[in-house]
Amino acid sequence: MSNLNKKELSFKIKAEAKRLGFFNCGISKVEYLESEEKYLSQWLDKNYHAEMDYMKNNLEKRVDPAKLVLNAKSVISLNINYFPGEIEYDENQVKISKYALGKDYHKLIKKKLKQLFSFINQLDKNLEGRYFVDSAPVLDKIWAEKSGLGWKGKHGLIIDKDFGSFFFIGEIICNIELEYDQEINSLCGSCRRCIEACPTNAIVEEYSVDANRCISYQTIENKNLIPESIVQNIQNYIFGCDICQDVCPWNNKSIITSIKGLGDRKDILQLSFDDYLKMPEEEFNNVFNGTAIKRAGFSKIKQTVKQITKHKNNL
Repeated sequence: MSNLNKKELSFKIKAEAKRLGFFNCGISKVEYLESEEKYLSQWLDKNYHAEMDYMKNNLEKRVDPAKLVLNAKSVISLNINYFPGEIEYDENQVKISKYALGKDYHKLIKKKLKQLFSFINQLDKNLEGRYFVDSAPVLDKIWAEKSGLGWKGKHGLIIDKDFGSFFFIGEIICNIELEYDQEINSLCGSCRRCIEACPTNAIVEEYSVDANRCISYQTIENKNLIPESIVQNIQNYIFGCDICQDVCPWNNKSIITSIKGLGDRKDILQLSFDDYLKMPEEEFNNVFNGTAIKRAGFSKIKQTVKQITKHKNNL
C-alpha cells in the first residue's frame, strides 16, 4: 500500500511521466470494452484488417485488460511526440513516414515505460502490472481516448488538442486505483480533409480505415506485391504514409520533438529510388540499423521501390 491517496499518487505519476519526456499522461478505469468489441468484430467481418490475422487473435484480451493483468484497475496512457519538423519533398523524392525517421520507437518508449513503472513501484510496493508499446493485444488508441489524451479523428488516429496527432502511445495496466481523467469530445466537427486527401480512399467512412487500401499497410505489413491500383496512387511512399495527418488542421500545432533519437534520421531522405535499387542487403542493414524501417525488411522495401519505379517508367 502507498501512503499517498489516489489524487496524490496520480499527480506524482504524471509529473514523473513529464520528466521522462512523455508529452502527456492520462489515466482511465479498467472496464470491459463492450461497444469497442462490437465495432472491432464488425471491422474484422468486413475484412478491413487485410492479412493482419493477428487482429483476430486474443479478442477477449483486447477488450478486457483484466485478462492481461490480474486485478487490473487502472490504465495509464502516455503519448510521446515524434514530429521531426516540416519536410518539403520534390516530386521525384522517396518518401518515408515521419515516425520512422529515428530510432525504433518500441525500444525507446519501452525503456521509458520501464522507468515509470519502477517509479510507481517505489510509491506503492504492492504494484503489479505490465507496460506495452504495440507488444500485446491492447487497444491503445481506445485507452488513450478514455484517458483524456485526445479524441479519435476521422482517420482513426488520436488527436491531442495541444499538438495534433504525430505521437506514439504506450500504456501501463496496473492493479492500483488512481484518479481517473475525463474523455474529450471530438473536435473534428464537419472537417473531412483526411478523408478527401487519402489518394487510395482508405478511409471508407468516418473513423474507419480499410487496411487493404491503406498505403501504410501496403508498404509495411503486406509481404506480397502491392496492388497496381495502390501503386498508381502511392505518391512515392516506400514505408508508411503521412497524408491524412499532414492535411489535418490540428497538426498545425505540431512542435518538433525534443526526444533524443526521434526525428533525427532525415539523412535517409536523401536516398533516391536508384540508390535503393542498387543497395545490397548488408548496406541496407547498416543504413537502417535501429530504425523502424527494418520492420518491413530489405526484400519488402526493394520490392516496393521496384514496383514504384516500374510504374513511373510506364507513364
